[in-house]
This record gives sequence, C-alpha cells and structure tokens, in this order.
Amino acid sequence: MTGRTAIVIGAGIAGLATAALLADDGYTVTIVERGDDVGGRAGTWDRDGFRFDTGPSWYLMPDVFEHFFRLLGTTTARELDLVPLSPAYRVYSEGYDALDVPSGRGAASALFESIERGAGAKLERYLDSAADAYDLAVSRFLYDPYLGYAGLADGAVARQLPRLARLLVEPLASRVERTFTDRRLRQILEYPAVFLGGSPYGVPSLYHLMSHLDLTDGVRYPQGGFTALIRAIERLVRARGVVIETGADVTAIDVVAGRARGVRLADGSMLAGDVVVSTADRHHTETALLDETHRELPESWWERRTPGPGSLLILLGVRGELPELAHHTLLFTERWRENFDAIFGEPSAIPDPASLYVCRPSATDPTVAPAGHENLFVLVPVPADPSLGHGGIDGAGDAGIERAADAAIAQIASWCGVPDLVDRVVVRRTIAPADFADDLNAWRGTSLGLAHTLRQSAVFRPRNGSAKVPNLFHAGTSSLPGIGLPMCLISAELVAKRLRADRSAAPLVEPAGR
Repeated sequence: MTGRTAIVIGAGIAGLATAALLADDGYTVTIVERGDDVGGRAGTWDRDGFRFDTGPSWYLMPDVFEHFFRLLGTTTARELDLVPLSPAYRVYSEGYDALDVPSGRGAASALFESIERGAGAKLERYLDSAADAYDLAVSRFLYDPYLGYAGLADGAVARQLPRLARLLVEPLASRVERTFTDRRLRQILEYPAVFLGGSPYGVPSLYHLMSHLDLTDGVRYPQGGFTALIRAIERLVRARGVVIETGADVTAIDVVAGRARGVRLADGSMLAGDVVVSTADRHHTETALLDETHRELPESWWERRTPGPGSLLILLGVRGELPELAHHTLLFTERWRENFDAIFGEPSAIPDPASLYVCRPSATDPTVAPAGHENLFVLVPVPADPSLGHGGIDGAGDAGIERAADAAIAQIASWCGVPDLVDRVVVRRTIAPADFADDLNAWRGTSLGLAHTLRQSAVFRPRNGSAKVPNLFHAGTSSLPGIGLPMCLISAELVAKRLRADRSAAPLVEPAGR
C-alpha cells in the first residue's frame, strides 16, 4: 500500500480523522479545505477576548474518542483535559422551577423518584435497556461498513431481533410516555432525539440508548472548548506528514475511465490521487462535485429524504456572572409536540416560544471569556430552510433571524431569572440556516445532516463507498454511521476498513502497546 496517494475533501473532524488513519496505512495524504481553517462544523470564532465554539458542545461517547486516539498511538488523557460536569445539565421546563440533572444512575434515579413516585425504579429498568442497546450498537452496528449482511445474521443480533423490531418500530416518545407521567421527566428522556437530528416523535425508540450516555456515562467538557479537540487531532494529522491546504475550494471530483482520480479546484488546478474521500456535505458531493452519470444519490433521492433541523445559533458575550445557568442548560416549552411539529412539519416555522439550549462554557473554562464576563452559546432548533435567512454580527443579520434571536434572549432572561440580560450583552453574533448552506454547502441549511429516522439509520444510511465510482469514498454526518463527532470518527474508520477490505462489524484492532 505504501506509495499510494489520497485526497481528502474537507478538514472537519471526519476529514482530519480519515487522513490520520490513511496516513498510518501508508498513504500520502493531502486534505483540501474550502475554508481558512480546519474544523468544519466544529469551528470557532473570536472577538474582544471571547472565544466561541460554533458547533458541537456536548462530549458524549467517551469510549469512541478513546478508541480513536488509541488507534493513533495515544490516549484521550494525553491529548485532552476533560472535566466532568456537575450537574450534567440544568432544565427549565415551562411552568416549573429549575431542575439540576445529575450524572450517575443512582443520583438520576433518586431525582426521578423525588418527582414521580415509582419513577426511580422505572428509570433503572429504562437505563438497563439503554445500556444494552448502546452495547449492541457499538459492537454490532456502528462499526459495520455493510459490505455484506453477515453482521446482521450474527447470532447475538438474531437473538435480539424481536426486541430490536419493537425498538425500531415504536417512536422514542411513545416508549417514554407509556413509562413516565411527569412532563419534565418525559422531556429529559426525549430531548436527546435532537442530538440525532430528529424529533422524539420520529426517531425510533432504539435511540433511548442516548440516555445511557448522559445519565449513566456522564457529561464531560474538554478544557479550551471543542476547538481543543480539533487542534489535538490536527496535531496528530500533521505529525503524520499530511498536507492540509486551506482556501482550496473543490469544484469537481475528477473521474477518469470510471474511477476517481483526483479533484479540480476553483483556481483551475488539479490534484491527483489514487483514492478520493469526500467529507464535504454528502448532498453537495453527489449533486455538485460529480457529473450526472456518476451520481449514486441524485437530487430525486434527496427529495424523498428528511433533513435534521436547522439551527439558529446565538453567540453572546455577557458582562457579569450568570449563576442562573449551568454549563449546559435546556429550556423546554409546555407545548412540546407543537414545538417539534413547527420544525419538522408542513408548513414549518421557527417555534415561539422555542425549546432551546444554552451552553455557558465560561462556567468551567476561564479561557473562553475575559475576566468578569460570561460566554453563551444559544442553539434554537429551527426548520432546515435557508430562506429563513442569514445571521450577522451585532444585529446585522436578516430581520426575521434577529427577531427570533431577540425572542430567544428574552425567553432566557425571563425563564432563568436574568431580567437585565439584554443590557449586559457586549458581543453578539447570529448564525442561521442560510449561513450553513453558504459556508458549509449544507443540504437545505441543516446544521446536522440526514435525520436518524428508521429509513435513514444503520443499513439504510448512505454507505461510505460509492457504488458507481471506484476509489471514491465518503465520511461525515450524512454517511454511515450518522450525526455527531463520535459518529464522524467512526465514519472515518469505516473508510479505512473498506480500503483494508475489512468486512467485520467490530472496531479496528488497536495496535499492541498503545
């Protein structure tokens, strides 16, 4: 394999991870990145002493990160300074006082029992099931490249088929709502559907496994923000001799005699490679970088698919302290189902009031804000619709976007007991679906990718190798296995497995002694 070359499109976490794994397999790798820096959706923005992450902010599935770092000869402990969060997060459910949600089964069960009699024991059983589902997913599904169906015929999977069938057919909300009565408890267990780019009324109840991650496994934060994670992987990539070319906009994947042979750039130059891996938005790759005869997933395919939600991101630098907010804070509306119907239904609209999320990293990390100030990252899930408009700095975004941002800030101020919040804002930026479409070529302006509905999960999700163009591979949020930073790391591993002709459903074997 030594002497072969690979071109990786995109320097987000999937592109960086793919490049590192291929370099270790003997490829000479070049990453071409349209932007001016690495990170992709996991970006960063600095102003007046504030440093904002502009993408992921929850560190979950620590075992996946640890496995990836071990593949590269290091460990999470060597590369990151992870801090466990206590509470895991705070919840403001409309009409109720704040609720601090702890990590750890015992503490979580005690909290549930204090709110609803009998709910503690029910949560224990729920988390037992969630842990089983998570273990099955990691051992049998997430690392399977689906080059065949042997993994699905495995005895361990076959024995679980009756249970799996129920978990795949029943929506998450139905599973939760037949088990728990209190609205706050239901919302705590249903909200993780948003991490999967979906609604609890649309994603399969198999994804109750997410509650194993935050309530049992715990929530952590990498000091320095998620840019610290990206920089750690970038260091490992560069140490392997990978060339990263930023400001390099790919306009086409070069296909010669039916095989991927490199990429063409906007400046007219070409880069040749024995292998091309696109970690750019999958829709953009299929419909803009490949000509019609080479498209595996044409526009007609996408018209029948469901995107994850769009996001209105509001980055706020705030004067003074905000103890009313935890590191992670969730605001849940009473009109819960109507909130999701507004985002995913037809016609769609920005919910008002919205169920939203606030990250206050300055609660844990003094490096993200000047002394005496707080850093807030607000995420309002909205429809995946670029026509909603662009964001901007200091209120300069499109009028509808800025009105929605004003409403979200006012909601936080009212619900969380910070009446002077608006007056204390010293830095403000909004990012909206049109920005995701323009800056990241995101399909329909979604901030996440293909939603994890039943027909867009596991074996039904787009694979990591092109069925039409040999030597063309894919990684990222709209390819196997799915949405989120851990999934992107696994996606990179699936590309490496395909190139090794590894058909197993298990993770790659970590090198001895690492």
